[in-house]
Amino acid sequence: MTISAPPASMFLGLLDNKALTWGLIACGFAQLSKLLFELLKYGKFRPSVLFETGGMPSSHSALVSGTASGVGLELGFDDPVFALAVTIAFIVMYDASGIRRAAGLTASKVNKLTENNDSLLSEPLKENLGHTRTEVVVGSLLGPIVAMPGIVYIGSPLDLFHLINLALG
Repeated sequence: MTISAPPASMFLGLLDNKALTWGLIACGFAQLSKLLFELLKYGKFRPSVLFETGGMPSSHSALVSGTASGVGLELGFDDPVFALAVTIAFIVMYDASGIRRAAGLTASKVNKLTENNDSLLSEPLKENLGHTRTEVVVGSLLGPIVAMPGIVYIGSPLDLFHLINLALG
């Protein structure tokens, strides 16, 4: 496969991708909001929660639902690419609340079994891997809530740079 576009125009293409940009912003917003949920639930300000998996809301769900809704808004909700984006989003969300959650619950039980026997594990297994269904639902709603208005009212980073350039020049 050859790439015909020069690297600069590929980079500009990424900066003009509204669905990707706003999906990532939704993901970042979800991840940052975990600080607030941690503070409300446990009364602790723990910045380390920004680098952990699991928790409220699911940033993976916000990313895939925000990106999928952006694809639908950009290409049309009847486009096959939107269907593909939604299918992948459902797989990611199912995985987060099913398989990854089950793995975390299993890790919790293994950690309890090995508490009194230090020779089995050098360190405890990570338990917070997946999400509850509520965390996934909140993340999946947050994605389009952030992405769709962002796409409609702000656009891509390239659009924003052009607006700033017009305002300054």
